[in-house]
Amino acid sequence: MKILLAGGSGQLAQELQPILLSSGEVIALDRTRLDLSQPESIRQAMGEIQPNLVVNAGAYTAVDKAESEPELANAINGIAPGIIAEECEKLGASLIHFSTDYVFDGSHGSAYLETDSTNPLGTYGKSKLAGEEAIRKAGNRHIIIRTAWVYGNGGKGNFVKTMLRLGKEREEIRVVADQIGSPTWTGDLAEAISQIIPLLGLENFGTYQYTNSGVCSWYDFAIAIFEEAAKLGFPLKVQRVIPITTAEYPTPAKRPAFSVLSTVKISALLGTYPPHWRQGLRQMLAREVSRF
Repeated sequence: MKILLAGGSGQLAQELQPILLSSGEVIALDRTRLDLSQPESIRQAMGEIQPNLVVNAGAYTAVDKAESEPELANAINGIAPGIIAEECEKLGASLIHFSTDYVFDGSHGSAYLETDSTNPLGTYGKSKLAGEEAIRKAGNRHIIIRTAWVYGNGGKGNFVKTMLRLGKEREEIRVVADQIGSPTWTGDLAEAISQIIPLLGLENFGTYQYTNSGVCSWYDFAIAIFEEAAKLGFPLKVQRVIPITTAEYPTPAKRPAFSVLSTVKISALLGTYPPHWRQGLRQMLAREVSRF
């Protein structure tokens, strides 16, 4: 199998690349070789590579910046996935694409199902939803995986890395406590993808959701990061983590207050539930300690 991995320099793609090697030849392209904001770049790359499977781990993920760059966010998140899906249909190839909890507005009191009504609050969520819809319109040979609160060892930065940096620099840190979700380690997400690939077929194509098990607030997550990091000997200065409200930390983009995703459907497909988020955090930090 020839696998085209888009978004090759990102944290998820870096985790996926070695795992995908067990499924076939992997051609990982970053934005210098596959510019998702340029339709012709997508068509050219897919025409040259002729993949059997495309794993699209590329995305515009700057949630707040998207409010001032809506056209670029939509080009990468909304338009590009549809073009990739169209080219996959022409080639008879399959597509695995990643979406987000931000397609929901966070007003639910229970975990969102794949079939629940979407209602994104900001530009980022709207662009990701547009990408989902473009893929579905292009054909059926796809799996869309919504995920949330993703962090890993690769890439430029994420919540865990930010907390480790701030925890080293400051004695007091303020963290939002009224947004609830499920942190997701790229290692567990990538492993799930490796299990999905052998199951690709018409009976399994569609939309799924994958996060680590368990729920918490960003404040709870921060506390856990510092607790686990301290056990591993990270040099931390932080003494106090103060819970605050979303209103006390205004951002350009509105975020869903409750974005827990049901993983029942994908668990049935894989035959197992995702590991708990704290377990994933421990594994990520164990890797990170050697770099810190």
